[in-house]
Amino acid sequence: MSDSKLGIYDPSLYTIHNRLFFRLFQVGNSLDRQCLNELGISPVHWAVMGALSRPHLNDAGMSFSDLTEYLGISRQSLDNVLKRLEREGSVQRVISHQDKRAKNVALTPSGQQSWLGLQEQFFQFYHQAMSGFALDDLASLIHLLNKLNTGLKQIHLAQPDADTNE
Repeated sequence: MSDSKLGIYDPSLYTIHNRLFFRLFQVGNSLDRQCLNELGISPVHWAVMGALSRPHLNDAGMSFSDLTEYLGISRQSLDNVLKRLEREGSVQRVISHQDKRAKNVALTPSGQQSWLGLQEQFFQFYHQAMSGFALDDLASLIHLLNKLNTGLKQIHLAQPDADTNE
């Protein structure tokens, strides 16, 4: 990696960035494993149910596109989770109030009950995972993760020129 290719390149900063992104990878894997082991659901399943349970949605649900954007996941990942939740009877496709030709995804009454039934487990899960954090730590962590997420959304790597590969 040369300075001309990367602009200003600081090896010590690269090491810190590398360590941070590796830790995020580990945290994601730990979250995935613990959700499955302790709650019996994946983090994506949890996030979809949580997104659809927000009070302002009522029974109207959300469009598939809005749900992928809100959760920041791929259409394929969301589609797989929704198919599983539909088979379980937790979500359904409903006619959009804005566009009668379109369908939204919404929790079924059974899905709402399932979500409510998990709340105590979620509370315990959060409490145990975050027990080493002060309230200020939590606020700072949320702020910093939001900043990182914003930075990730702005990434547009330069593509190598076809001429330089010869």
